Amino acid sequence: MAIGLRYAARSDVGLVRSDNQDSGYAGPHLLVVADGMGGHAGGDIASATVITELVELDHDSLGASEASAQLGKAIRRANREIARIAEERKELSGMGTTTTALMRARNKLILAHIGDSRAYLLRDGTVTQITTDHSFVQTLIDEGRITEEEASTHPQRSVVTRVLTGDEDDDPDVGAREARLGDRYLLCSDGLSGFVARDTIAEQLSSGRTPAETADDLVALALRAGAPDNVTVIVADVVDSADGTPPSTQPQVVGSASMRSSSTRAIPTTPAEKAAALVRPETPEPDLELAEEGSTRRGRWLRRVAALGVVALVLGAILYGAWAWTQQQYYIAGQDGRVTIYRGIASDLGPIPLSSAVEQTDVMLSDLPDFYRSSIEESVSVDSEREAQKKVDDLRVAAKRCAELRSEGEPCGR
Repeated sequence: MAIGLRYAARSDVGLVRSDNQDSGYAGPHLLVVADGMGGHAGGDIASATVITELVELDHDSLGASEASAQLGKAIRRANREIARIAEERKELSGMGTTTTALMRARNKLILAHIGDSRAYLLRDGTVTQITTDHSFVQTLIDEGRITEEEASTHPQRSVVTRVLTGDEDDDPDVGAREARLGDRYLLCSDGLSGFVARDTIAEQLSSGRTPAETADDLVALALRAGAPDNVTVIVADVVDSADGTPPSTQPQVVGSASMRSSSTRAIPTTPAEKAAALVRPETPEPDLELAEEGSTRRGRWLRRVAALGVVALVLGAILYGAWAWTQQQYYIAGQDGRVTIYRGIASDLGPIPLSSAVEQTDVMLSDLPDFYRSSIEESVSVDSEREAQKKVDDLRVAAKRCAELRSEGEPCGR
């Protein structure tokens, strides 16, 4: 009996964010969800980098042990590529991404996981989570300090403890599973698992609908819940490739990875560059003088003055629009050793500052784990002042946790 996968991948930017930092890939032998994070455009670059490096594994010539080694190697290669990009583009320093991947090796499935994206399995009517979140709240659960139910509404549930950041110690958990006919797998970013109840997810997976219909329904549920984050899902059924339910053969790429060229690894425009583009006037057309009969030098001069006046008005409107846009942006950075919330963008337009400090918080940069500290030092863009306050709350908890570990003589981690 030869097994195959019948799958569907979906991704949505959500109702709050302006860009999609998730990436997903579904192919005949490989399923991957990556949820990026970091300042400016760093998150979508990091998640797309993972897809770029792993996609070459989408073939069936490997046994389970070799596939496991190759998957781990590919993720480490992606991690090095993240480090290289961050080194070359300083504004991307501090970016990172979760990675949850299933690779089919004949009748085995190799699972690799780092971060808080998840994989679920529906088998014989029962849905189980087959990954363990690398997150702050999962640490509290493991220590018996909170329950899983309390974790689902914990204000710091988005604080991760392990992701791919380019650090050489960022290694995923890797294991093998047997693939059985009738199994259904779900890979998803926390845009789904963080806002749609587990029982509801299980109900959808057990509905008997196709992978495409189920994926659409799950995304719709996340949107109905408010979808404050990007949401990416992959639903895949294990099928017998010889019976009447043929497996999927066409790869599907969604999210940030679908908008990037893997050969050029294009870096998107930063908010500062967008503002500069807004105030950069279009190159004027060449001044073509018409040889109109009876036209005079005075007439040509008046027309030019009028044209220059129109250009000045348009340019003034563009400049004001650009400035007004910057004042609707927020970011978090360091000031005098403290985490500080700024309005504007982390750039200046010549002598004109495009940001101002809104609040200098009580969170010290020196108290943060390395990953968070480096992100804040390079600045982290957020969508609103409210989101900035929420991010600061997360950082305050991370700093407190770090202090507890240090007091116990344990390394703080990243």
